[in-house]
Amino acid sequence: MDSAAANEQPASQPNSYTFSKEEHLCSKRHISQLFAKGSSFNLYPLRFVYCTPQDLPPGQTQVLISVSKRYFKRAVDRNRLKRQMREAYRLNKHLLYQHPDQAPRLLGILYIGKEKKSFHSIQKKLISGLERCLNR
Repeated sequence: MDSAAANEQPASQPNSYTFSKEEHLCSKRHISQLFAKGSSFNLYPLRFVYCTPQDLPPGQTQVLISVSKRYFKRAVDRNRLKRQMREAYRLNKHLLYQHPDQAPRLLGILYIGKEKKSFHSIQKKLISGLERCLNR
């Protein structure tokens, strides 16, 4: 088997390792709806807030990633944590797209820890959180 064939994505999951603009949760109306009507749980150092409003089409999840300025005063630290969280989500979002009928349409991932964690610990908690969102 040549290396090009081994690296091809299945046709059912186009662009599975990207985090496009359509996947970012930017709408103020949807963000307020997420925090007003959404369910949440904590997997330290992450907090997951999710909901499935009826006005969004099924099949795609929009994600909000946030790090509090309260615990990380320096923008460098906040940006690094957000970058790590985005990367962990990008690599593991296929878990949501394998079960599009069970996946939440709006998802907020907030970093609530007071200290910086490694990428591997963030990724481990994010995978657990995505699986828990599917099994709600």
